[in-house]
Formats: sequence, structure tokens, C-alpha cells
Amino acid sequence: MPPLLRTVRRLLLLLAIVFLLPLATHALWWTVKGGAADWSVADWSSAGLLAPARSSEPALVRVYAARVGRWRGIFAHHSWIVIKEAGAARYTRYDVVGWGLPVRTDGWAADGRWFGNTPETVLALDGAAAERAIPAIRAAVAAYPHRGLGSYRAWPGPNSNTFTAYVLARLPGLETALPPTALGKDWTPPDGFLARTPSGTGFRLSLGGYAGLTLGWVEGIEVSLLGLVAGIDLRRPALKLPGWGRIGVA
Repeated sequence: MPPLLRTVRRLLLLLAIVFLLPLATHALWWTVKGGAADWSVADWSSAGLLAPARSSEPALVRVYAARVGRWRGIFAHHSWIVIKEAGAARYTRYDVVGWGLPVRTDGWAADGRWFGNTPETVLALDGAAAERAIPAIRAAVAAYPHRGLGSYRAWPGPNSNTFTAYVLARLPGLETALPPTALGKDWTPPDGFLARTPSGTGFRLSLGGYAGLTLGWVEGIEVSLLGLVAGIDLRRPALKLPGWGRIGVA
């Protein structure tokens, strides 16, 4: 067998092991687990992660991510941002969605389930740290460039995770990263293929979200292919597998 052909076969085998095998096993698990068949019958109620907002409580910032509905939950999360100023009597939630105007405010319960799936906490800031972050969050939400009708694309982006990554990138000093299953987090416009990671601790090379490489202290080492991410986290030891997401130290 010619060396070039042998190399190509080995590369294809490696890609199958790293990307397709984890995705296939998670697809099997997701199918057995089941889930809401349609948005109209899914549970969108509060998951109980937040206490009732009271005017006497301090400022708060949360970033949540939850599996999306139906077959898309095999490989993707939806993320959103929640804020509450000190003394405020209610939470404010920001999402980007794929119908109507993409940027939505208070479309669902602040800590609501997404297609019946319980959210996980990606970022939690309280008190003074939240107070410092909230003005920057509001400014980033207002400045998000992909907010017009028709600007949302579920794959490869810009989508809800592109929005959350955009906001996080404008909060300096945060050591946080979206889950590897936050499809669209690595999307960049055609003229922005090389950029700093949202944490500011590394660099990200992205070919329009179809393929890319991320190297960062917070994000770790990530290789993306068609939106699927495989990699390792050295700071908090873990594997990042397509479908399954991050497996390792919390």
C-alpha cells in the first residue's frame, strides 16, 4: 500500500475513533434515555437552581447550559445568561434563539429547563464580582452584532452559544469556558479566523465553525470538526468527547 494512502487510512481511523465512536455511543444512550418529542409538551419550568429574587439580596450573574431537544440533544447544548443587580426584585435572562428576532429577554424562567433538560451552571458570580460584571454584560448584549432577522444559524453559527461566548469574551479575568458541546461557541465570521479565546488565556483558529483548533489555559486543547469538539483539559484534568462533553474533574 502506498505510504500516502496508508497515512490517509490511519487519519480516517483516528477521526472515527475520536469523533464518531463517542458520538455514536452517546446517540445510543440519548435514544434509550428518551426526551420531549416536541417543544409544546416539554417542561420549561424552573429547575429550582435559583432562590426567589428579593430586593435585599446581592447582585448575581449566572451562565447556564442545557441539552437541546429531540435528536439535537445528542450533541448540543443551549446556553444563556442571567443577571440580577443588587437590590433588584427580579432576574433578567438573555437568550439567542432561532425564530423571530434572535436576542430575547426574559423569554423563559431564569433557571428554566430547556426542552425538559435541567441546566448546568457554567459560571456563577455573586456580590461585588457580579456588580462589576453586570454593566459589561448589558453592554455586550446590546452590542451583539448578529441580532437581525435571519442572522441566526443553528449550525455552524452564529447561534445561542456564539452569543454567550461573545458576552463572556467581554468579561476580562474570568476563568470559565462553555461546555465542548456548546455547538457554535467557536464560530467566527469569515474575516475573523484567528482570535483570542473568550477567557483571554489562549488563541482560537476557526474556519467558519466547520473546523478549528483552540489552545488556551482555561479552554484546554480542543479540535473541532463540523461543530463537534474533542480535546483535553490540563488545568482541571478531563477529556472532551463529542456527544458526551467534558468528562473529568468538575
